[in-house]
Amino acid sequence: MDISDKAKKNIYILWLLVVPLGIYLAYEYAPMRQIDWGILSLLIVLALLTTIFPFFISGTTMFLVQWVTLAVYLNYGILAELLVMQLCLIPIAYHMKTNRENAYRIVYSSFMFFLVSVICGTIAHLLGFELGSLVVQDVLIYGSIYAILYILLNHLFLYVRELFTGQKPKFFTKDFGWDLIGLLITLPFGLSLYFLQSYVGTSAFWLLGIPFILITLLIRLYSDSEKVNSDLNKASEFGHELAERMTSKEIIDMFIERIANMFPMDAAYIVDDLYGSFEILRAIEDGENKDLHFAHEELEKSLAGIVYEKGVPTLYNKQSEWIHIKPPFLNLEMQSVMAVPIYRNQKIEGVLVLASRNKYSFEAYQLKIIHLLCSYFAVSVEKAKYVRDAVAKSERCELTKLHNYRYLDRQLESDMEKLSLGQYNSLSLIMMDIDKFKAVNDTFGHHSGNLILQEFAQIIKREIGSGGTVARYGGEEFVILLPNYTKIEALNIAEQLRRKIEQTPFIVQADLDRAASEKIIFITASIGVSTAPDDSDEGMSLLRNADRALYTGAKQAGRNRVAEYVR
Repeated sequence: MDISDKAKKNIYILWLLVVPLGIYLAYEYAPMRQIDWGILSLLIVLALLTTIFPFFISGTTMFLVQWVTLAVYLNYGILAELLVMQLCLIPIAYHMKTNRENAYRIVYSSFMFFLVSVICGTIAHLLGFELGSLVVQDVLIYGSIYAILYILLNHLFLYVRELFTGQKPKFFTKDFGWDLIGLLITLPFGLSLYFLQSYVGTSAFWLLGIPFILITLLIRLYSDSEKVNSDLNKASEFGHELAERMTSKEIIDMFIERIANMFPMDAAYIVDDLYGSFEILRAIEDGENKDLHFAHEELEKSLAGIVYEKGVPTLYNKQSEWIHIKPPFLNLEMQSVMAVPIYRNQKIEGVLVLASRNKYSFEAYQLKIIHLLCSYFAVSVEKAKYVRDAVAKSERCELTKLHNYRYLDRQLESDMEKLSLGQYNSLSLIMMDIDKFKAVNDTFGHHSGNLILQEFAQIIKREIGSGGTVARYGGEEFVILLPNYTKIEALNIAEQLRRKIEQTPFIVQADLDRAASEKIIFITASIGVSTAPDDSDEGMSLLRNADRALYTGAKQAGRNRVAEYVR
């Protein structure tokens, strides 16, 4: 529940105005019975133990303390019950991982439980219940009314709280259902504890209290094992999903997103070792990506660098355990921290750091699961690298290192789609062909021809830079895609390239001569230009138009010239 600072302040003020005064009024006017302090002390201990060891079922935490507080009310009245319930908020606050930021929640719970205790007790008294009664029928009826009202009012207050914080609450939630089940389980225990304590005294705590606590512990152990198994299953599914991602960015994005959903964290950082220097590969704080940069020395001396050096996953439960090795990226709001090395090929490549504002936010077993997930992550990144290299190799010309026709075809389709969507204003295509290249091969040999192709490709690549896509179309033909270039601009670029090639001396090895030697030759190129959407609104037509301009407007007109496509 996220609320404003003003709302939090109002909760504190409301508690101060209502609860202290309400306790005093309950002391003055609420029906009371002579207290047996020995019995009440045992009831308090039992109530605290019950809240210290809650049930965990299907992700719901159940503090089944009402069976004890019911016995307190039936014995000693509203004041005793509400005071015991207020004491039980101490272990509840611990389980809720209360800190300065969310302390208002426990204050609201105190206010809520106070009102619930007063209202339920008052209604039971108005209906005719007398404290300490041993009339079975009365105790069963009024005790049941008290317990049922307690559950209903508790969830009514929760519903109202969420309503006033702008959420869309539901009254009949999963938690409400589990509380009703808890009521059915514990109501007989509460009534039995009251009767048994009334007849046999302190022995009732041994006969009912201790078995109940032991049952709670057994259920907790079972629940913990189920949670571990559930998290392991999620980790396994997560590993398979990571393996299906093909790019490093997809893998990193999914890894961070799933980690954030699986664990109670407020921030996550991947510290990467890039060529011997640490940097923040990815950072997410409160669900938002952050671009963080720090000096290698700062990161190396922090807990991230220490965990990297030792290679051992480490869990810090509170700030005092890591503050002396505080990383520069962690703010002082954080308490719990997990730092896990990321291994790839038995070598540490980086460190994952998770942080929470709450103390003791992470469990020890979660550290092992994170370590497992980091292994999945590293393997997936390595696989993506191999896939990327394989794809790049399949889309590159081995000789010139330019993109090949396969890449060009896909890029042309992508650029034309962006043009149709209005992301580009125009798209120009330049097709180039080396003049009389066959004669070069026949005169100097194919090795010299390959050297010319390599140097020719580098000239085009240097001249175009990042402004366009350069690809080898086939043989001695090359294609350039220029997004957002008009035909006039593309013609100017083409003319600059033609002049550059014409003026560049190419060194060849005259292998066909009796004595091998290096020679300098000059070559020229014919060039055709076509532009979309002026000349075409379809990718292959744009390519054919440039090809037609190349051969009819440049080659047939004498070579070594630039021609534009004309309808």
